[in-house]
Amino acid sequence: MLNSKYSKLLTIILVISIVAIIALLVFIGIDLYKAHTTKADVKDFDDEFESFIENNINSNTTQDNNENNEINNNEILEPDLPEDLNTPTTSGNSGSGNSGSSSGNKLPPYKGFTVIGRIEIPKINVKYYLLEEYSPKALETSVVVIYGPGPNQVGNTVIAGHNFRNGTFFSNNKKLTDGDKIYITDLQGNRVTYEVNRHYITDENDFSYAVRDTGGKRAISLTTCTDDSKNRLIIWADEV
Repeated sequence: MLNSKYSKLLTIILVISIVAIIALLVFIGIDLYKAHTTKADVKDFDDEFESFIENNINSNTTQDNNENNEINNNEILEPDLPEDLNTPTTSGNSGSGNSGSSSGNKLPPYKGFTVIGRIEIPKINVKYYLLEEYSPKALETSVVVIYGPGPNQVGNTVIAGHNFRNGTFFSNNKKLTDGDKIYITDLQGNRVTYEVNRHYITDENDFSYAVRDTGGKRAISLTTCTDDSKNRLIIWADEV
């Protein structure tokens, strides 16, 4: 009788262990799948982003050339004006010259969110698109600008990212040290280099890092949860 009860207990323990192992494997599998799809989605969006930047640069170059041509044309025509003409004249162009610079080029949303730039941190293999709208869903989708003037603007731009167990987003920020490089590309195609100069842990209610004095330089602050989710890991990086 005792052996029968003991055998049943062992069977129950064995079944529970198997179920727990299967559940753990499923959880790990889902986590790895999410990490894989996140990286794949970023890679797929690279073509859209690079094409947008290239078109913007070409559009700006064309606009500058048109403006230069207008100036040169005016310089050539001015000597032909009547000598007794005292009233200034116009070249006949009623517009400002900018209307033709818009080629209809528009960056599509990334998973439904507006993209305002890209962040790259080679040391920890980070490359994500900066989202403009702050929301729980946005933070599950990519990294988000939550405070400041925006990518590559003078002042401190704060970028938040989750610390997921699958290694995505800012999960490996704890590996960053002073001197590591961070690159931000804005929608005008400017790729600015920032250098890490401080990293520390603070409580979740401390937001003083967001309003830090940058001395008139461009700077970024990265924020994410610590591994135990109890505090915040903050990374400071300034333009170099």
